[in-house]
Amino acid sequence: MLRGALLLCESPTFSSAAAPRERPSLELRTRNHLLLRVGSPLPQGFAHRALLYTRAALPQASLLRPHIPPQVCAYSERAAIPRDGRDTPARGRGAAASLPGTAPRARLALLERLPLTPRHSGSCSPGPASPCGWLPSTNCTTQKALRRRRPGSGSSTDSSCPGMAAGVPPDALGRRVSCGTDYGTVRYVGSVSRTAGIWLGVEWDDPQRGKHDGSYEGTQYFKCRHPKGGSFIRPNKANFGVDFLTAVKDRYGLKDKQDVQYGTGNTVVFGTKTVEFVGMDSVAEQQRQLNKLVDISVRECAVSHAGQEEEISRTCANMRHINLSKNLISSWETVVAIASRVQNLETLNVSENKMRFPSTSTFISSGFSNLKILALNQTGITWTEVLLCAQGWPVLEELYLSSNNITVLERPDTVLQTLKLLDLSDNQLLDGNQLHLIAQLPRLEQLILRNTGISSIHFPDAGFGCKTKMFPSLKRLAINDNKISQWSSINELDKLPSLRALQCNNNPFTDTEKNPETLIQLIIAKISQLEVLNNCEILPAERRGAELDYRKIFGKDWLEAGGHWNPEKNKPREEFLAAHPRYPALCLKYGAPEEGELKGQQPLTLKNQLLTLTIKCPEKPEQKPVEKKLPESMTIQKVKGLLYRLLKIPGSELKLSYESSKLEGKEVELDNDLKPLQFYSIESGDCVLVRW
Repeated sequence: MLRGALLLCESPTFSSAAAPRERPSLELRTRNHLLLRVGSPLPQGFAHRALLYTRAALPQASLLRPHIPPQVCAYSERAAIPRDGRDTPARGRGAAASLPGTAPRARLALLERLPLTPRHSGSCSPGPASPCGWLPSTNCTTQKALRRRRPGSGSSTDSSCPGMAAGVPPDALGRRVSCGTDYGTVRYVGSVSRTAGIWLGVEWDDPQRGKHDGSYEGTQYFKCRHPKGGSFIRPNKANFGVDFLTAVKDRYGLKDKQDVQYGTGNTVVFGTKTVEFVGMDSVAEQQRQLNKLVDISVRECAVSHAGQEEEISRTCANMRHINLSKNLISSWETVVAIASRVQNLETLNVSENKMRFPSTSTFISSGFSNLKILALNQTGITWTEVLLCAQGWPVLEELYLSSNNITVLERPDTVLQTLKLLDLSDNQLLDGNQLHLIAQLPRLEQLILRNTGISSIHFPDAGFGCKTKMFPSLKRLAINDNKISQWSSINELDKLPSLRALQCNNNPFTDTEKNPETLIQLIIAKISQLEVLNNCEILPAERRGAELDYRKIFGKDWLEAGGHWNPEKNKPREEFLAAHPRYPALCLKYGAPEEGELKGQQPLTLKNQLLTLTIKCPEKPEQKPVEKKLPESMTIQKVKGLLYRLLKIPGSELKLSYESSKLEGKEVELDNDLKPLQFYSIESGDCVLVRW
């Protein structure tokens, strides 16, 4: 809640008959937003000062919603925003807006928890500790500085006054800041040519937010990775953040009135919606007991530093899961300072914080001794820095490193040995051979390589039909959205001994087959132990059908390459085995195809589509075999209907299989009622076996 309003007016003590003053305007700000600006000039010789409460000073206070955060402290003299509203220095005089409902001679500034700074002549004096750092007072020195200000520069202060750096911490260089919804890194602090006052040179995360490469009027003040990624802003527009515990208390220790307002009885208002809420008070009271919270999230709460570490230990004793993503953390040391005080920490998410990481292994923090899940997405970390920091992660099981521009990997010989999941998605690896460097992680079960730019996968330690020693525990692999164009890479995946789930969509090799069902069948047939493909379970019947079709589709190529149903004559060439390494195993499983089975397609006449089949009941010898001519497109369900008319047995009780005339004693179950006879590769002369 805003504590009060200070009504400031001119005093004759500060007037000067010799030189009329340029009267400064005042701004009312929260940390991130400009609320009000007052710029009406005051008459000379009018002395008045009064302290009023907010609602008395601002009759239009209904415009200031009660959820405005209490950090209303960025008080400045003369708006630092140029006339055009942009961040770069401008020469147009800042336009001052009058405050409705207030006397034109009044200037307002809202202060939070700050006693008034005595106004006396001389230089500016620092006020009490506040997020702004300095509490400027309108005195002679400031007035002179304002008169020296270059017209139209938009400057609020002069470098000769301590108030110039209001809100700029001493370690501002390299710090993360936010301005509205934009995030950036401070690359420069100081003056800019032909303007007065202090500017911050910021390199923005989103280059579209910037305006230049760090140069202004021919002078290079800082450098940016993007030619349009930087701009200058005034310090009072930059949010340098709060400490960790303050963010936790703001989120959980107080009732959040920004999005939720209490109604009457057991109702709660979410925006414009009113809903019934049972137990709101008890839930809020429970959340206010911070020392009992286990799972907290302070995402986008402008956390920039740890704060009082001893108080973190007392307040966060039971926390196990912390979300610190998208804050203003600028160094890994800050994360260590927080984690070292949360002894039971198991899950930590610090994604979307552009941080500096240690370049040498200086120390190992005990704060990560129980950490099992760590997310470092979009933090700018390199793989070398990962291996250095990983010395402090002795039991880590899941590591997320998405979108960090990691291109080269190194072998983790002594670290990450407990890792079960590794996410390297959206990092452009140099080539698929980089995977060999992490292939010996003994417990790695899931590897996410989405959009990593890899074009091939190869395990050179294993030949055709053999299993590799690499990735011994890998069960789930994601290689979707890559550049894999050859089926040989899919063949290589059959060498992984434990692979059970695969995601491989959006790769060039999928464009080689127009029929999506055939594409799925080919992948299933090529990887023997696969159980889940692109998040879809592979049923046993689907695998059987895929393998039988694969055996038949490439049977002619197998025969031409030297394959034969007689094992003594079966000597297919290596070129065929390289393209179809699983084909010999399928021949052993279902039998080798023969020339008659692989004959060319006949004209689509009714005669050519009929199959001459013998129907037998092996468990009912009294039933004589019956010969029937059935269309190959006839479904198993319709075959059961035909048998009902012949045998008077309900189709739901019938179990069908067939025996090939070329492979005696080999039965294939007809277990899918919706599939046609041709799906099971039934040919004329085969025998359908009926049981019930």
